[in-house]
Amino acid sequence: MSHFDRFLMVDWSGGNDSGARPRKDAIWIGDSGPHGDAAPLYQRNRTVAEQTLTSRIEAALTAGERLCIGFDFPFGYPTGFAAALTGHVDPFAVWGWLAARITDAPRENNRFDVAAGINQHLTQGRGPFWGNGLRRDIAGLPRTKAGYRNPFPARRKIETRAKGAFTCWQLSGAGAVGSQVLMGLPVLERLRQRFADQVAVWPFEPLDRPIAFVEIWPSLINDAVRAATGPDDIRDAVQVRLVARALGGLAPDRLTAMLQVDAPEEGWILGHGFEQELLQHEGAISLKPPPLNNDCFALPPGVNWTPVDEALALLRDRLHPVVARETVPLMQASGRVLAEDLSARRANPPLANTAVDGYGFAAETIAGQDEIALPLVAGRAAAGLAYPGEVPPGYAIRMLTGATLPQGVDTVVLDEDCATDAGQVAFRGPVKPGANTRRAGEDVTQGAPILPRGRVLTPADLALAAATGLSDLPVHAPLRVGVLSTGDEVVPAGSPAAPGQIFDANRPMLLSLIARFGHVPVDLGHVPDNRATLRARLDSADADAILTSGGASAGDEDHVSALLRESGALNAWRIALKPGRPLALGMWQGKPVFGLPGNPVAAFVCALVFARPALRLLAGADWSEPTGFDVPAAFAKSKKPGRREYLRARIREGRAEVFKSEGSGRISGLSWAEGLVELPDGAAEITPCTPVRYIPFGSFGI
Repeated sequence: MSHFDRFLMVDWSGGNDSGARPRKDAIWIGDSGPHGDAAPLYQRNRTVAEQTLTSRIEAALTAGERLCIGFDFPFGYPTGFAAALTGHVDPFAVWGWLAARITDAPRENNRFDVAAGINQHLTQGRGPFWGNGLRRDIAGLPRTKAGYRNPFPARRKIETRAKGAFTCWQLSGAGAVGSQVLMGLPVLERLRQRFADQVAVWPFEPLDRPIAFVEIWPSLINDAVRAATGPDDIRDAVQVRLVARALGGLAPDRLTAMLQVDAPEEGWILGHGFEQELLQHEGAISLKPPPLNNDCFALPPGVNWTPVDEALALLRDRLHPVVARETVPLMQASGRVLAEDLSARRANPPLANTAVDGYGFAAETIAGQDEIALPLVAGRAAAGLAYPGEVPPGYAIRMLTGATLPQGVDTVVLDEDCATDAGQVAFRGPVKPGANTRRAGEDVTQGAPILPRGRVLTPADLALAAATGLSDLPVHAPLRVGVLSTGDEVVPAGSPAAPGQIFDANRPMLLSLIARFGHVPVDLGHVPDNRATLRARLDSADADAILTSGGASAGDEDHVSALLRESGALNAWRIALKPGRPLALGMWQGKPVFGLPGNPVAAFVCALVFARPALRLLAGADWSEPTGFDVPAAFAKSKKPGRREYLRARIREGRAEVFKSEGSGRISGLSWAEGLVELPDGAAEITPCTPVRYIPFGSFGI
C-alpha cells in the first residue's frame, strides 16, 4: 500500500545535545498531514527525538492513520558489510548488532569506539571507518584516509547515482553522515521492536503495515529548499517541511512508482530519479515571500489628512506579495497570477507554413508571367503531415491551410484563383513572392519574452503559452481574503431583527467583490461588540488578508481599531475622501487588516479604490489603476475643496447621470449605478455638459 495519511520527515544528527534553543545541525521533524503542514519540531537530542517519534507512532495507531516517517541517513551499508560483521546478509542484523553495542547519552556516546572495534575486527584497524572526531586518539580508527584500507565498496549503489552524496564510512568532517548512521540505526531498531508487526521498513519489507520507515535525502529538492530559506531561517527546518509536503502531496500512483526499487541489502533513497516531479508538484516548491512589516501602514510624521493619491502611493510602495509560489499545469492556470517572466520555449509558428488552401511553388520560377500553368508533383502537404520530398523548380504542389512549406516552396496561390486538372494547375499573375504564407517565428521567436511576472493570466495568455511550448506555469497561490462584519446592531440577512438592528449588507457585498477581484473569499462571519470574541475570530482566520466592516473609528465600541492598537500595528488613515473618510489599516499576526467603514456605500467605495489594488499586490499581481474617461455631465453640483468625491453614476445618452442622493446610507444607489464619477480634490463647479471623469465598474474588475 502506498497511500499514507501523514508524513513525518526527520533531519537526524549524530552529535551531542544541541541545547534548548533551536539551531542548525540539530534534529528537526517536518509534519504534513490531512490538514496541511505543521511547524517543524526542534529536537535537542536523540533521546527527545525518540520519545517524540514514539508518541507520534502511538497517536497514528490510535487514530487509525497510516504514517510514513523518513530519515535522512542510510538504512544499510555497501554490499558485503552486513555478512562480514554479523554473518548474515540481512541489513536488520546490522541494526540489531549496533543497538546492542551503541551507548548514547545527550552529551556523550561511544560511536567512535564502536567504529574502531569494527575496524579492528575486519581489517586490523585500517578501515572501513575513518574520521576520528575526538581529541583523544583511538586505536583502529584513523583520523584521515592515510593508510586506509576498505574491503567494501566506498559507496552504496544509490550514492554513486545521487550527486553530492557522501560515503557512510566517514564519521566526522564536512558532509559526514557516518555518525548519523551509527547513532540512528539503533533508534530505528528500538522503534521497530517496540512496535513489532506495526512497522515496515522500505525497501527491505513490503509497506503493508500502518507505519513505514523510509530513507530520504533533502538534496533531491535542493533548489526549492534554497529558494525558500530566508536569511533568518534554519535550513534544516525548512527542508524537512518541504520534503514532507512534497511527498504528502503526491498522488498514490506516483508514490508507488517511487517505491519500485530492488535494493534488499543496501537500501535506497526515496524519490531519487523523481526530482523534477517532486519539485514541480503543486505543494513541493512553495516559496513564501517575507511577511509584511508591522509598520508598513505607518504614515509619515505630521501627516493627518491623507489625499487619495498619496494614500494609494503609500500602499503601492509598501506592500508586496504574501502568497506562496507554486507550479501548476497550464490547463489550471486561468486567472492565476504569474510568478515570473515567461519566454517562448518554441517559435510560433515553428516552421514556415501556408495561410490558405491552394498551390505552392517557388516564386522565382514564374517571375514576369501573366498566365501560368505548372505541373503538379504527386501527393500534397497538409497540416501535421509534412511533405517528405522537395518540389522541383517549375512545379507546384497541392497545399492545405497550416501545412509546412516543403523544400522548394515559398509562395502559395489561393485555391479559388486556380484552375486544375489531374496533372497541372493554372492561374494568372502577377503573384507576389511569399504570398499567403506565414514565416517561421513571425508571431513569436524562440526565447522571446511573452508574458510578464505579475500578470493575471487570461484565456488568450494560456493560448500563447501553449503555442510556444509551455505546459507548466509558475504562479502565485490564490490570495485568501477573509471578510468579517462587526457590531451588535448587525444581524445576518433573514434573521429576526430587533428594533434598532439592521441586516448585514456588507458581508455578502464584500465577499462577492473579493470573488470578482479573482481572490478566494473566506467568510469569517459576524461578531458582536465583544473584544474577546473578535480577538478569537481574528486569531482563527484562515486567510492571507482580512477585510472588516465597522468598528474602525475611535469610539467606545470600535473594537477592530482597539485590538489593532493593542497589537501595536494600527494606523488610522483619515483619507480626504467622500464617502469613506476613516480607514483603519494594521497587522494581525502577520496578516494585513483593512478596516473599512461600516456604512455600505463607504465600504464599497473604499474596497474599490483602496482594497482592490492593495489586494492585487498582496496576491503577486501588478498594481492596477482603474481606467476612466471624460464624458459630459448630466447633473449640476457645486463641490467644496478638500476631499476627492466619488458619486454613484451611470451613462445614459452619452452623459453621466448621478444618483439622486449622495447619502451614504442609500444602498439602492449602488445597485442603480454602473460606475463612479470621480470629482477632483479641489473645488469644482459642475453644470450639465461639463466634462467629468467616469469610471465604469468594469474597470474595477466587477
